[in-house]
Amino acid sequence: MESVQAIKQRFGIIGNDQKLNRAIEKAIQVAPTDISVLVTGESGVGKESVPKIIHQLSHRKHGKYIAVNCGAIPEGTIDSELFGHEKGAFTGATQTRSGYFEVADGGTIFLDEVGELPLTTQVRLLRVLENGEFIKVGSSQVQKTNVRIVAATNVNMFEAINKGKFREDLYYRLSTIEIHLPPLRDRQDDIHLLFRKFASDFALKYKMPTIKLTDDATLELLKFRWNGNIRQLRNVAEQISVLEENRTINGQTIRGYLPNATSNLPAVISNTKSESDFSSEREILYKVLFDMKADLNDLKKLTAELMKNGNDKDVQKNNESLIQKIYGDESDAEYDETEEDLEILSIAEPKTTSLVAPSNTLLDKYHFAEEIQEEETLSLQDKELELIKKSLERHQGKRKLAAAELGISERTLYRKIKQYDL
Repeated sequence: MESVQAIKQRFGIIGNDQKLNRAIEKAIQVAPTDISVLVTGESGVGKESVPKIIHQLSHRKHGKYIAVNCGAIPEGTIDSELFGHEKGAFTGATQTRSGYFEVADGGTIFLDEVGELPLTTQVRLLRVLENGEFIKVGSSQVQKTNVRIVAATNVNMFEAINKGKFREDLYYRLSTIEIHLPPLRDRQDDIHLLFRKFASDFALKYKMPTIKLTDDATLELLKFRWNGNIRQLRNVAEQISVLEENRTINGQTIRGYLPNATSNLPAVISNTKSESDFSSEREILYKVLFDMKADLNDLKKLTAELMKNGNDKDVQKNNESLIQKIYGDESDAEYDETEEDLEILSIAEPKTTSLVAPSNTLLDKYHFAEEIQEEETLSLQDKELELIKKSLERHQGKRKLAAAELGISERTLYRKIKQYDL
């Protein structure tokens, strides 16, 4: 039996991480058997290396090795690709075709992204795993095959099973032995080694000097999360090798090649942002309330002056200017508010504010009635409840008319009635 180090050299695997070495050990141990193997790990961690190791160290190494990306084959043709089809089985089937399970008889099939298989195909695959039998599309004849199946996936299989996207019985048949490859961020000591190997390969490929990293550049590599794992690291090494004229790379340069660079170190999340958000909302609400109170105080003064000098044209003109300054011209007040806006406006709208005024004065234009309240509450909810009650009483409980007066929809008014148990 070959050693782990020898296997890594043979298949070009870089790294000395303990979890990586354990995964290779399991591959070496299981290779001589015909047990089905499921390789798990994030995208880009190098899962395709494990089935190659298993195939080359097995008694099937002289048979065919076929790798199938299940996620890349359309659902309508995957059964034909895997199991073959008879002539005339479907539109375009002009001749009989052998599928991968027939071609790879005596060898190994690697089913990459097996979690993407349609449920109907999963049933067919389960039958192959259980008794080595399959049926071509459009045929009724059962055929036999002797293949070793190694599957790989980057999805959470238990989550997929719970959602009904993957058969539980098939999962347990595929995962007789499960080999997990760790993500690159958990292999801190291997990151720099891999980068140097990629940099050397690209220097040879593009016939240019090899790039070298300063200490702060190496630290940037170690801090980055590498969600794309080895594949992403390789792409970054290739970009830097091709684009940078200065072959000594510092931390600032390498940060430019790391998209949305985030640290792999634990982050302390502060509550300052959320607290400031709440503080801002409170300040806005207080400002609105104080502005409303200031407007009401102005209206009290205005009403007192009107009651004292009801027929004074100069006072009346000044008061009209003050009202328009506070409330604007009703003729221009055509808005397209949302229901929430209308609910707020229904509280602050001056036409529903309770004030007493002499008849035939300027205030009749704004629908003021009843009496001046010396102390105004700052509770929006109390104001809203009071206005809804008064509007309903005024219209003898007719919600449609009350809603129109309040400036809200009938549905919103109905919801408020239920909320306040009116």
